[in-house]
Amino acid sequence: MPQSEWHRMRAPHQEGDFPFPVKYGYAAVGVVESGPEALVGKTVFGLFPHQDQILARAEDVVPVPARVPPRRAVLAANMETALNGVWDAGVTAGHNVLIVGAGVVGALLAAILSRMPGVSLGLVDVRPERAGLAQTLGADFFAPDDVPGGADVVFHTSASEAGLRLALNCAGFEGRIVEMSWFGDRSVSLPLGEAFHSQRLQLISSQVGHVAPSHRARWSHRRRLEKALALLDDPRLDALITEEVAFDDLPHELPRLLAPDAPGLATVIRYPQAS
Repeated sequence: MPQSEWHRMRAPHQEGDFPFPVKYGYAAVGVVESGPEALVGKTVFGLFPHQDQILARAEDVVPVPARVPPRRAVLAANMETALNGVWDAGVTAGHNVLIVGAGVVGALLAAILSRMPGVSLGLVDVRPERAGLAQTLGADFFAPDDVPGGADVVFHTSASEAGLRLALNCAGFEGRIVEMSWFGDRSVSLPLGEAFHSQRLQLISSQVGHVAPSHRARWSHRRRLEKALALLDDPRLDALITEEVAFDDLPHELPRLLAPDAPGLATVIRYPQAS
């Protein structure tokens, strides 16, 4: 976390201060045990750190739609990021779209865009085993060496310099590249002296901390989160949750889960039942 972002990148209910130690985490799903009658017994989502019990204000939780399983609802924060990215990109029916990076955010982008009429959708990743995920989500799969050019919109979600360079190369004339990766304190080098200018490419940032300008006048953060939860009514997205780990096992399991070559996508943390 660059020092310039220590304040701006605080999570809504973060404890502690950057650089460390901090209690971060922001994708909690649980059942309301006490509070307003309308919420008691309801399954809700909140942007809270990892803990087995939470004391929250009623306005800080959002009920999970009945058709969305709690396990899938943990993807709400990432779905919100993907939805905001689609708004920032201005994708419309008929666009030719590529997503570079088939991680959780890239896969959620594919899930949204595959529902849009006439969109030609490709998902690019260095892991060939993610071809099945792309097929499940209604996208063509490409290895980095086989990506077609001429895309109207390219989303970059791989958090790598190579991925961003590829995204620039894939865009067609006056195409838009939407950068959704978080590079932290790493710097990247880009070939902006090549086709970037002659092809009049647009490189824009999409960050979920603010609602996209195209929707900001009418959409609050809560309304956007409610829509993200509703979009999780999609059984295809169960494929994104590749592991479930008990909370008490985290000290032992975290090094494996966070290793650079870890094979999975989203991991759900399961908390013990309240006694």
